[in-house]
Amino acid sequence: MDNFYTFERPRRTALYARVSTGHQSTGLEAQVRALKLYCEQTNIENFELFTDENQSGAKASRPALDRMMKTVESGEVETVIVFAFSRFARSVSHMLKGLEVMKKQKTNFVSLTEKIDLNTSLGNVVFILISAIAQLERDLIAERVRNGMANAKAKGIKIGRERKRNSALIESLLEAGLSFREVARIAKCSHGSVSAQKKEWLARKAANEKKNLAELTKNITSSSFNSTVEQMKAMNLSEDMVEKVQAKLENDARDSVRGIQGDVVYETVD
Repeated sequence: MDNFYTFERPRRTALYARVSTGHQSTGLEAQVRALKLYCEQTNIENFELFTDENQSGAKASRPALDRMMKTVESGEVETVIVFAFSRFARSVSHMLKGLEVMKKQKTNFVSLTEKIDLNTSLGNVVFILISAIAQLERDLIAERVRNGMANAKAKGIKIGRERKRNSALIESLLEAGLSFREVARIAKCSHGSVSAQKKEWLARKAANEKKNLAELTKNITSSSFNSTVEQMKAMNLSEDMVEKVQAKLENDARDSVRGIQGDVVYETVD
């Protein structure tokens, strides 16, 4: 294999083996024996062994695997040899991620069980297939998540973390003027929960007050204003007189609303 980089020391071969539980020591020994035999048959002498024992394949992060991938990323490894795909990766996506790192560093990958060597033509085809399958796997997972959320929503299931704080109690205590510390102690929640509930409470109060003011404005302008204008029209007053009275009524209505609104104190919500 051509050396694409210049290093202070020769690039070495990394051997990786893994078993899920500590009771599979014989399985680990069998993997290591097969890996070393392959090195002997192919005249590979400069190798380093990485083994993970009692490490589930469902974990993307494993101590020995992480150490090995760091040596790969630093360009120290010429070839990675594993006993089987399943010993190395937890999923097709995980496999592809590792292979992409190796490809970037010009590191070859060999799996003894599948008899795959990425330096061969067949190996390149396998890499393309793995890439396609990994994308399909990601798409299927995303689709399942979307369908699951839609199904849960249709059934009325609330998605997300369940709120455990007593919102009504917290708001009542805040309205009574208690401090955050006192509210948190009584409601048995954190200061953050009290703060979050206060923001919701103030925002709701502001929205209700805004709605009430809008209704009040509408009532003032529609009742007194419209009735007065209709009365003037019935009296056959001139259009100029009607316009002057309309202007005065509009100003009076605005002053009334401002007077009421001025008594309302808003607390800002950051």
